[in-house]
Formats: sequence, structure tokens, C-alpha cells
Amino acid sequence: MSTLVIVESPTKARTIRNYLPKNYRVEASMGHVRDLPQSATEIPAAVKAEPWAQLGVNVEADFEPVYVVPKDKKKVVTQLKEALKEADELILATDEDREGESISWHLYQLLKPKVPTKRMVFHEITQEAIKKALKNCRNIDEQLVRAQETRRILDRLVGYTLSPLLWKKIAWGLSAGRVQSVAVRLLVTKERQRRAFHEGTYWDLKANLVQEKTAFGAVLVTLGGTKVATGSDFDPATGQITSGRNVLLLNEAQAIALKQRLTGKTWNVNNIDERGVTRKPAPPFTTSTLQQESNRKLRLSARDTMRIAQNLYEQGYITYMRTDSVHLSDQAITAARTCVEQLYGKNYLSPQPRQYTTKSKGAQEAHEAIRPAGSTFRTPQETGLSSRELAVYDLIWKRTVASQMADCRQTQITVQLQVEDAGFRSAGKRIDFPGFLRAYVEGSDDPEAALEDQEVILPSLKVGDHPNCTDLEAVGHETQPPARYTEATLVKTLESEGIGRPSTYASIIGTIIDKGYAQLVSNALIPTFTAFAVTNLLEKYFPDIVDPSFTSKMEQTLDDIATGEANWLPYLRQFYLGDKGLDTLVKEQEHQIDATLARTIVLENLEAKVRIGKYGPYIEMENDGTVVTASIPKDLTPSDLDPKQVEILLRQKTAGPDQVGRHPETGEPMYLKIGAYGPYVQLGDKTEENPKPKQVSLPKGVTPENLSLEMAVGLLSLPRTLGVHPVTGSKIKASLGRFGPYVVHDQGKEGKDYRSLKAGDDVLTVSLERALTLLSEPKKGRGTSRNNSKTALRELGMHPDEGTPVNIYEGPYGPYIKHGKINASIPEGHSVDDITLSTALELLAVKASTKKSTRKTTKSTTSRTKSTAKSSQTRTKKNDPEA
Repeated sequence: MSTLVIVESPTKARTIRNYLPKNYRVEASMGHVRDLPQSATEIPAAVKAEPWAQLGVNVEADFEPVYVVPKDKKKVVTQLKEALKEADELILATDEDREGESISWHLYQLLKPKVPTKRMVFHEITQEAIKKALKNCRNIDEQLVRAQETRRILDRLVGYTLSPLLWKKIAWGLSAGRVQSVAVRLLVTKERQRRAFHEGTYWDLKANLVQEKTAFGAVLVTLGGTKVATGSDFDPATGQITSGRNVLLLNEAQAIALKQRLTGKTWNVNNIDERGVTRKPAPPFTTSTLQQESNRKLRLSARDTMRIAQNLYEQGYITYMRTDSVHLSDQAITAARTCVEQLYGKNYLSPQPRQYTTKSKGAQEAHEAIRPAGSTFRTPQETGLSSRELAVYDLIWKRTVASQMADCRQTQITVQLQVEDAGFRSAGKRIDFPGFLRAYVEGSDDPEAALEDQEVILPSLKVGDHPNCTDLEAVGHETQPPARYTEATLVKTLESEGIGRPSTYASIIGTIIDKGYAQLVSNALIPTFTAFAVTNLLEKYFPDIVDPSFTSKMEQTLDDIATGEANWLPYLRQFYLGDKGLDTLVKEQEHQIDATLARTIVLENLEAKVRIGKYGPYIEMENDGTVVTASIPKDLTPSDLDPKQVEILLRQKTAGPDQVGRHPETGEPMYLKIGAYGPYVQLGDKTEENPKPKQVSLPKGVTPENLSLEMAVGLLSLPRTLGVHPVTGSKIKASLGRFGPYVVHDQGKEGKDYRSLKAGDDVLTVSLERALTLLSEPKKGRGTSRNNSKTALRELGMHPDEGTPVNIYEGPYGPYIKHGKINASIPEGHSVDDITLSTALELLAVKASTKKSTRKTTKSTTSRTKSTAKSSQTRTKKNDPEA
């Protein structure tokens, strides 16, 4: 008897294959095999004329979805049907969440199996889990499928109804989404708060003290019995002390005068307060908390985190990564406690096994938290993982193990000191027992280093002591505007508000960035002017769509549909076709929305108007009866656009750009200009004879204010030739690129070898010797080939003709053989251990000949492809408005 098992991905298929008998054949569906039409070309001819055809949902017939097999999945479906013909049994083994249940249902509908069919679910890919799952197969859960389908239809209705309206009223290619639009509004609201923010200034004193040769610090907190103002006492809207606060605000002169008055006076310890504090470990990871911590610690985006976690799950390293649960199985608790005892000792174990309760009312998906897979946990070093996969596994391992460790016991010490009428405070912290902090500290990569940072040691003090003041300093402070959202804080807010599902946050944040609603700068999500325009329109005409509480209630209803507590059809009818339904509102409001006003953003304290144009945002202002416009640079954020910036941009348009000076060699003028990508230097005027004068962007850290004539000349001289490489004789140059300053070793046909300059290096002065040092270092970051950072699975030996290594590596679609630039897949039915050097050489030779013939075919069809590209573009919808 033969059994066909279908999973989503090749990696998952390959891992599961190891744990199944030989008569089981495992194939991958490559994700969803059916979906709603994504473009006009996918809409079936039978429904193309229907008014609802673009939606892909028949809103006139109980919201019946129109499912199609995308072009890139037709071959997969054909292969699965062929495989099914040879099988006596079908097992659908897709992921155990709603999305996985839906994929299994669609497979069943498409394949129409005539053999017995079962649904197999598991939350980790280990031999024990797969054997157990095989014994406990079930039927497809129709209720879960219906819940996912309702969510899919709802997202399509919102996206495909509102997005075309945004195209007409603001700009082509924009999109709206049920969760996406709320997330964008959160970013915009934060940026509005930053615009409305007024800075406040306050001063205090900082003292350096010594008691019995031990130094410690103290800060001024009271003067004459009155509390000294700190940043929390200011109203961010005014920059003044909040009304009703009884505090003393010191200015610079008063702080300096107080410093002089207290210098040389006697200090006295008035009071010492010691308080014991117990900290408990955080629960193991859920989807949301993994995304947050990975962003904080590893600077990984939510999208990258989920992609890496998916790979780890499919390779059998961790349990299923889409889960709202913090529950651990008895098996996992035992494994974690064994790790603690072996690595840290019994005294670091919690007295009783810890079990955590999921607080999220809508928690569902998998049945366990994200943890290392199996009944014993491999340490990070034992996995053989590398790079980012190792970092994410390490994070999961530490968090899981720490969850079963003892509490951390600390003592917080507060010392009150007096000098004349000024009260100072010194705070210390002593770690009496580190407990779980030995393994894991939130937000820190190195627990041992973090322990040192957390401990603030004070000298042995008692009331009546007179420590010696070695230094007293007047310190000025400015209040800070509200911090922008990072991916971590946005994910945390969305989850706490009950908006969307954590498993979708990665794709939502990715869409926000891809669609131009936000820029990711230094880990902060900065909303664009387009985000402001879209949010303004939705807030005014469709307030419910961007109301967090409305969206949260919608999410709860979708969860109720999944449990059978709510009926999906009446809900969809009311939401879309009701008296205040989305379709009704759009038809009513469309004619009331003025496109010019919709594209206009009015900002407080700004006379100029910001408009969204075909080529991006620009400012518009009347000057002597004439309307003047100027493009807004991409790096100029809404909260930073002030009257001064407007003046600079408009002056460039009316009076021409500022002239830095004349080039000492050519005599041509050098201009400082501000373009879409920020400030840059231009050599000479743009004329018919010189249509493209040389332009160079200002490097990071150089502002228009500190640009000198010498620096401008240096920038325009780039790229600089530093000399020749002592081995190859090829030129080495320094220049500026999209990702900053760099050096390049140009070997002509052999290719170019780049290295970014490091902190402290100057592109205008970097030497040949320094460039050679950088080029000798291993290449990192962008452009690094995938296997440069990988360890080979097997080293087969040297190529007999070229003397270069032939190795086997793990790739996204399975293990492959690599020699130079040629990669060859390992044939089906062969393992990594089966491949010999001679077999590898044969496979590489076949792949090399295939590449050559493909290259010839590509050349012969290039002209034909170009001629048809334009017409095909007009037939294909350019933007998917759904999110």
C-alpha cells in the first residue's frame, strides 16, 4: 500500500520524509494552490462581465468566492494529481493553523481524491511527533476553513473596495487594508504627536562622591524642600511645566549659581532604604513576542524573523512558529528543566515546574509556545546552525530554558543625601541571586554582560556618613518628542489592541513599507506624507476602518466565527451591504471627496501646503502672486518639515541653488542643491551642451551647513583612484554609492570586489594601504553570496581540472552541489551521503551545459520579449490593492 503525503514546502517534505516508512511519498504544494483572482487576467471568462468580477467574490450570491489556480501553480497541481494516481491513500499534512487547514481543504477540492483521505497535524517535526500524528489523523475542520475563508473574503472586500478609491482621489498604486490601514494610522498619529511636541529645557546637578575609596553618583532631587523639575513634569504640547505641578524649574544660571554655592560644603547621608525585589522569568515565545524580541535584540524585521523561524520549524529545530499560546507540554518542561540542571545546577531550577497561562482572549492556532523541538533540547552549539538561523534558535532556546529557572532576587538601595538645603538621591542595585538572568535577559544578547550592567554597586553607607564630593556639575536637559514606532513596538501595540493576528504582522509591516507608507530608518518606522494623506481621507470619510476598537471587535467576530459562536454570512452582509456597510458608504462618499483636497496635507504652523503628486510629495506656496512648488526630499519627514525647511526648498526654485564656490581647476560653479534623495553638489550648469552635469550626494553626517568648498571639490572628484593592487595590478578606487562610501577592486572581466568603509574612514582621504586592508577582510552584508556565510554539509574534494573545491550546501529548496558559479540540485531519491565526487562532477557538467543552451535561447528571444513586454504590462494589473 502506498501513501501520498502533501505538505506546503520542499524543506518540510524533506524533513518529514526521514520519519516515514518507505512506502510513503511526500510532495510539496508550494503553499496555496488556489486563491481569489489576483489580476484581471485571472478572472474566469464566465464571470468577467459581472459587476462584482473584480472583487472575485459574488456579493450578490451569499458572498461566494471565485477560486482560481494561479499560473505558477498549475504545474504543481498537475504533478500532485499524477502522484495521487499511484497512491492508495492521501494524507494532507499542512500546518495546523487556519491557513494550513485552508490549504488542505483547497487541495482536497482540487484533487478530488477517490482514495481514503486523512488530515494529519503536528506542531513539531520530530520522529516521535510524526509517529504520534500518523496514529491520530482526523478529518478537515470545516469550521476552521470557514473562519479562514471569511477572513480572506473580508480582507478582499476592504482592499478591493477602498483601494480603487485611493487611486482616483490620491495616487495610483495605493492600497487600503483591514489591519494595514489601522497600523498606518498608528504611525501617523505618533508623527502628529511629534509635530505638536514643544521642547522643554531644565537643569539639575550631578555629583560624583567617594566613600571609603569607592566612587558613586547622586542627582539633585529637591531644593529648599521643593521637588526639582524633571522631564516628566513637562506638558509636551507647550514645552512648559504641566499646570498644577508643584516643582522648581531651574535654568542654566540658577544651576551654575547653586553649584558654586554647594561646592566645598559638607555632605550628609540622611536616609538609606533597602528593598528586596523578586523578578520572575518571561513566558516562552509566542509569534508576537518572538517578532518583538528578535527586532530588539537581533535587529531583524518581523518578515525576516518569520521566514527564519519557518525554516527552523521545517528543518525540525523548533515547534510551530504561528501561535498565540505560552503553554508548554510536560515533555517540553522536562526538557527545559534538564537543560537548567545540567548547565547551571539544581539551585537555578524553579522549585516547581512553571506553567504559563495565555492571556490573549482570542488565542488560538498551535497548542504550544515556540520552543526547541523534541523531548530533549539541543543547545545552540549542538545544532550545526549558523548566521541568523543560529541567532534566532539561540533566542528561542534561551527564552524556553529561562522560563523554568528560579526567580532573580535583587536588592534595590536608595540613599538620600543632603548638602545645605539641596537634597540628592543615589540609587543602587545588588543582585543577590541571578536566577533566570544567568540564561536570558530581555533586550540583551549577552546575559553575563547584562548582569554586570544591571548591578549598580554603592559603597557601604550608613546614616550620618559624610561622603566626599569630588565633582559637582550643572547639567542641562531637553525633553524628547514621543519615540516613533519600531517594528517591535508596533507589533506589541497591534497585539495589545487586539488588531489582526500576530501571524500576519510580518506581511502587514512589509506591505506598509513596500507601498510607500513608511520608511524604515535606524529601526524606526517613519510615516510618509502619502500615509498622512491616506489616513486623513479614511479618518474623515470611513472612520470605522481606521478605528482600533472597531477593528478589534471585527477580529473578535472572526474568532467567534471560528468557534461557531457567530454566523459568517449575516456578518458579511451587514459589513458590506448594510445601510452603513462599506459598499454603501463608498458609493455615497465617492462624489463628496474632492481629489485636490484629498491630495493636500495641511500641517500646523506651516503656511505652505503639502500635496501628493504623480512623482511624490511636494510643497506649494504663493510667492508674489505666483504659485511656487518644490519637491520634498525623501528623507525629510513630516514631523521635521518646518518653515525654515520650506524656505530653503522654495528659495532654490525661485532664486536658484546656493553656490558653494567655483571649481579651482575648471572654474565652473559648484552648487548645493536639494533633490528627492536629499542634498547634493552639482558641478556646472545644466545646458544643451552639458545636459547631465556631475552630481554627488552629501555623505552621511555632512549637512548643507557644514559643507566646505574643499569638501565639495573632493566629493566632485569621486571616484578617487587610490592605486593598483600589488597582486592583480588592477585599479583600486574609493567612491560613494547608494549604501554609503566604499572601496572597489576593479578586475575588469574578473569582476569587482567591494568593501564598505567603516566608522572613522573618510572617502576623501582613505589611503591605498587602508583600502587593501579592507579588501583583505571577509566580505559581509549586502552582496555576500548565500553560501559564503555557510558551512558546507560535505566537502567532496577538488575539481580535477581547476583545483577548486566542490562542496554540498543546504539551500532554500534542499541540498545542492556547488563548484564556482555552477549549482546543481541533488537528484530525487539521493541523500547527501550518497553523492561522490565523480557523481557531483557529472551533475555539474550537465548543469553547465544546460546553462549555456539556456543563455543562447535567452539571447535569441530577447528582442521578442521586449516587443511584447509593453502590451503585456497593459493587460496585467500593476498593483494588488489587497492587504
